[in-house]
Amino acid sequence: MATIKGKKSLFNACMYAILTIASAGVLIPTLWMVSTAFKSNEEVLSSPPVWIPEHPTFDSFIRIWKDYPFADYFVNSVIIVFASTLISLVFSALAGYGASRFRFPGKGAFLTFLLVTQMFPSIMLLIPFYKVLKTFGLIDSHPGLIIVYISFAIPFCTWMMLGFFQGIPKELDEAAMMDGCGKMRTFLQIILPLSLPGLAATAIYSFLMGWNEYMFAFVLMTTEDMKTLPVGIGQLNGFYKIAWNDMMAASIVSSLPLIILFLFMQKYFISSLTAGAVKQ
Repeated sequence: MATIKGKKSLFNACMYAILTIASAGVLIPTLWMVSTAFKSNEEVLSSPPVWIPEHPTFDSFIRIWKDYPFADYFVNSVIIVFASTLISLVFSALAGYGASRFRFPGKGAFLTFLLVTQMFPSIMLLIPFYKVLKTFGLIDSHPGLIIVYISFAIPFCTWMMLGFFQGIPKELDEAAMMDGCGKMRTFLQIILPLSLPGLAATAIYSFLMGWNEYMFAFVLMTTEDMKTLPVGIGQLNGFYKIAWNDMMAASIVSSLPLIILFLFMQKYFISSLTAGAVKQ
């Protein structure tokens, strides 16, 4: 018995050590980013490095709005990502519901095709997307990048919504139809409210993917006033000088929408983690 307890204690100690190291790997860069954002130019370049700024300042946060077109970057990201997330959510919910409730020729091939599209590296699609968007005059435009993000989000989001809809009993659809509801009304008034955790998880995935995407935004947005936040933050690197404090301040500001999103959708997102854990 003592040997079993000793092994269990050793295992717990090893697990806590691993979790501590993993947490440090996540928290230390984040704390360094926050610390650097409040440093003056002298403290940023000081040697040895200053972990805690002696004279915290908000100059970097003021400078990113005054000296850089940061507002344009922020507005572009908000427009593109919110539009792509909303459209992806609508189409993936409809596709997931249709695939979970109806039988039609090619259903298996359709779902397999959606899954296969996620296996290609995005760099392979960069030139084809550029050619297509250039043909239709959508280079350097919000609709062009929105279409790109939608094409990336819908396949995986459809599979996510399919799993959630399959966890909702089909008897609810049948009961609603017996009460006179059509298929669309049943979907909107009965099934969709029950799938809020799935919608939240899908929205968060789509939002994160678009908000952090860099490569396509860098290639497809050519003018300064059309660039998104990841591209704008990357351009804070100069040829002869890197404004580390400005870059960290911009990174903190760009993280705020993600934090706000998680705060407001935390309840639904946590519910989605356990959805389907109990078999019907």
